[in-house]
Amino acid sequence: MRMHAKPVAAVTGALALAASLTACGGSSAASDEKVVTVYSADGLKGEKGDGWYDKVFADFEKETGIEVKYVEGGSGEMVQRALREKSNTQADVIVTLPPFIQQAGSKGLLQKYTPKGADRVDGADKAADGSWTSVVNNYFGFVHNKKELPQAPGTWEALLDGTYKNKLQYSTPGVAGDGTAVLIKAMHDFGGQAPAMEYLKKLQANNVGPSSSTSKLAPKVDKGELLVANGDVQMNFAQAKSMPNLAIWFPAKEGGKPTTFALPYAAGLVDKAPHTENGKKLLDFMLSEGAQREVSAVGGGFPARKDVKATDANAIELARLIEGVEIFEPDWADIDENLTSYVDAWKSATGS
Repeated sequence: MRMHAKPVAAVTGALALAASLTACGGSSAASDEKVVTVYSADGLKGEKGDGWYDKVFADFEKETGIEVKYVEGGSGEMVQRALREKSNTQADVIVTLPPFIQQAGSKGLLQKYTPKGADRVDGADKAADGSWTSVVNNYFGFVHNKKELPQAPGTWEALLDGTYKNKLQYSTPGVAGDGTAVLIKAMHDFGGQAPAMEYLKKLQANNVGPSSSTSKLAPKVDKGELLVANGDVQMNFAQAKSMPNLAIWFPAKEGGKPTTFALPYAAGLVDKAPHTENGKKLLDFMLSEGAQREVSAVGGGFPARKDVKATDANAIELARLIEGVEIFEPDWADIDENLTSYVDAWKSATGS
C-alpha cells in the first residue's frame, strides 16, 4: 500500500524485477549478492518514507550491508506473482495477510524456516510447520471521513442508506487481503455465506467499484471523495498521521456488538529463493526485539512477539481503539480451502 523511494528500500516493481532477474539465472554468484528481494502486501511502508519498513530496512542495510529491494501490491496479487515465477524465482521473502499466507504455503511457495524470536510469537500467529511467522499484528477495520461524517455509521445496515451512494468503496476480495477480510467479517457477522452475500448484493448499489489496493482508498476518504472504506488498523492508524480526516471504526450487525479479527502481516522464506541466506537474516531482523519495539511507535501496529510490551503513545491509543470490540478467530483452514468458492459467490452476488 505505500511506495516511497528511499536509498534502501523502494524500487519500482520493474526495477526490482530487473535487478533480481540479473541476480538469478543460475549464477553461483547470486547467493553471494548483498541483496534481498521482498514481495509484500501494502501497509507497512510510509507515504513519506516514515513507515516501519522504511526504518527496519534502513537499519538492516546499515547492520548487514544487504540492500532490500521492495515490491508491493495487494496480498493476493503478490502470491499470484510469486506463483507465476515459480520456475524462475525472483522473491526471497514474501509478507502477506491471511488467508494468502496460508495459500502461499499450500501452493508450495514457502520453505520452512523458523526465525530467531519466533518462539515468542503466539501459536495462532505462525504456521505449525514453520513455513511462516507473523511479524506485525494487526486488526481488520473500516475508516470514515470524520469531517463530513463526524459519527461513524456504526452498523452494516446503515451503509445501505442513499447517503453512501458512490461514497463507499471496499477493495476487491480475492485480490486484496483487506478486501477478502470484508467477506470474512460479513460471513461471521451475518451468520453464514448466504445472508452475507445477500447483504453485499444490496450494498453494491452504493459501492464505487473494485480496487486492487486498500491503501489507495484512505486518501480518497480523507479528501471526502469517499465517506467510508475498508482498511486495517495498522495501515489506517499510520495514514491518519498525515490524513487528519481519517477515523477508524468497526461495523456491527444491527443489534449486535462491533467485531473484528486479527489480520497479521505474516512473513515466509520463498522456496528456491535466489538469496536464501539473506532472506533468513531479514526475517531474523524483523522479529528482533529492537524491530518489534518499533512496530507501534513507528508503524502503528501491534508487536508480533508476546514478550515485547509496547508502552509508547501509539500503543496506548491502539489499545483504546479496539477496547470493547469483540475479536473473533476465523477458521483459516476452511477459508484457505474454500476461498475461491467464496470469492465466486461474491462475484455472482455483486455482478463483479
